Amino acid sequence: MPIKIPSGLPAEKTLEEENIFTINNIRADMQDIRPLRILLLNLMPTKIQTETQFARLLSNSAIQVELELLKMKNHVSKNTPESHLIAFYKTFEEVRENNYDGMVITGAPVEHLPFEEVEYWEELCEIMEWSKTHVTSTLHVCWASQAGLYYHYGVPKKQLDEKLFGVFPHYVSRKGSMLFRGFDDIFLVPHSRHTTVDKSNILACPELKILAQSDIAGVYAVSTARGKQIFITGHSEYDAGTLRQEYLRDKGKGLPIKVPYNYFPNDDDTKEPLCTWRSSAHMLFSNWLNYFVYQSTPYDIGAIGK
Repeated sequence: MPIKIPSGLPAEKTLEEENIFTINNIRADMQDIRPLRILLLNLMPTKIQTETQFARLLSNSAIQVELELLKMKNHVSKNTPESHLIAFYKTFEEVRENNYDGMVITGAPVEHLPFEEVEYWEELCEIMEWSKTHVTSTLHVCWASQAGLYYHYGVPKKQLDEKLFGVFPHYVSRKGSMLFRGFDDIFLVPHSRHTTVDKSNILACPELKILAQSDIAGVYAVSTARGKQIFITGHSEYDAGTLRQEYLRDKGKGLPIKVPYNYFPNDDDTKEPLCTWRSSAHMLFSNWLNYFVYQSTPYDIGAIGK
């Protein structure tokens, strides 16, 4: 089934070129079906690129998905045209009374700051609290996973000695997890972060279960008992060239950055990197939509939280 995205969204053209089935508002309104309503809180500075990446993964399902985009009210985006934000994004005040089958909260380049010093922290906390009663399942990605673990369960983050940067092997540590149904024994995930969470602090929370991890990158996936809240520490949504863009950006600024681990062939940054995580990324989001959103959400979306 297609993903329903706002008419004119740049992702529409990109996904059609990739032979991904999309549907705009006009055509969707002619179909007698209740799609899953997914809210994407996009905290990344490269909003157009990020919304395309998540739309791509959310489209790989037999379930029709309607995607809505959310931004922070008072944060000024320096890398996305204001006209794009006005045309396609809503603020929390505009969606507060709505219910959603699922929500994705993206990462953000603010990990160097204590959570309370992030300019939109109070608003983010309000949204995460609201999600408890208005969203069937919320997927927190990268920095948002650390923010969610801290807000909901008091799990602190800690600074790494050097940036965790590259594509790392992972394994499913909780056998039988529906989120990782169909996964290989080893699967690859990109990471790009300066902070992490200690496994011991997560294990100390009886409400949390570690689903997957890496001997190098640490904890990857954490969930509450029924997947009401899921925390993913990596960037499964990344395109093949995203790590290269970040590497060349930091290298150009003279920042201390190593060649991304297990990314360029023979660690040669003049060679084209291969996307070795695409299939597992699609399966992750397909499983989330099926088992934790579609199978759990009521047909009457107004009944969510009641």
